[in-house]
Amino acid sequence: MRQLRKDPVVDRWVIIASERGRRLRMVRPPEEQEAGPCPFCPGNEDKTPPEIAAFRPPGTGPNTSGWWTRVVPNKFPALQIEGDLDRAGEGVYDVMNGIGAHEVIIECPQHDDRVQTVDERQFGEILWMYKERYIDLKRDDRFRYILIFKNRGRVAGASLPHPHSQLIATPVVPRRVVEELRGARTYFHLKERCVFCDIAREEINYAGRTVVVSDGFVAFVPFAPRFPFEIWLMPRKHRSTFERITRDEVDDLAHVFRETLLRLSRALAEPPYNYMLHTSPCRESDNEYYHWHIEITPRLLEVTGFEWGTGFYVNPTAPEDAASYLREVEL
Repeated sequence: MRQLRKDPVVDRWVIIASERGRRLRMVRPPEEQEAGPCPFCPGNEDKTPPEIAAFRPPGTGPNTSGWWTRVVPNKFPALQIEGDLDRAGEGVYDVMNGIGAHEVIIECPQHDDRVQTVDERQFGEILWMYKERYIDLKRDDRFRYILIFKNRGRVAGASLPHPHSQLIATPVVPRRVVEELRGARTYFHLKERCVFCDIAREEINYAGRTVVVSDGFVAFVPFAPRFPFEIWLMPRKHRSTFERITRDEVDDLAHVFRETLLRLSRALAEPPYNYMLHTSPCRESDNEYYHWHIEITPRLLEVTGFEWGTGFYVNPTAPEDAASYLREVEL
């Protein structure tokens, strides 16, 4: 049984998933990765758990070929969907059962994991599947937050090279998001404006840190990035929840998001990276102070003892230089 345990000092929840310990592995270079058939490729549908959802032609059955985006349960989930939370105290400590959802979004049939593989239309289908899965899981009253994220490359945590992203629904709001919510509320109470809206306007006006700008979205290197070439992508208008995105907005986002990743890929020779979609918690859908956004973090440096011990990040690349370099990439 998985379990959630809370650190009483820093208010941080940790998932204890003992069953996943069997998956512990040393980081190895790509040539040493496991060989064998890819379970995410068409024709191998029987090698994954039964699909939860898929975009496929009418008349084709589940768990068969023909799909262009497919969702399955994670074979080694961090949290399990069956059961009750059973919140309890153990002396000074708080615990609950490790209840949640852990899904894999297989982004496309092609096995190649380069961003060039997926055109804008297919990228839009991936984003629309994000929305559909979010709305479906939000109906479960046990879940307080739903994080959609991607690990690209083994260094970034991907165990398979086939293009895929993941979704984890949790019974608590993660501490990283709580910190953003707290800061956004404080800013709004002081100025009666959304801090993310102010940031988007400032970055567009300044232009020195922008990477891609469209009518609806802006991708930019943040003013105080933790990592070299870190990029944030957000709507230009106030939007607190990703789930309310429209089809037209998805098409626009697909263009900006894909071009941003393509510039990153070509500028840095296809680096490993993570991206995370931050949106309002499930029970705080519409508000004036928070603004959904996507954070892209290339894995170019190792986090050292100083960063772990202090929370300070040492970034050797100025955000203005990084953004300029990305804008100059030839597509």
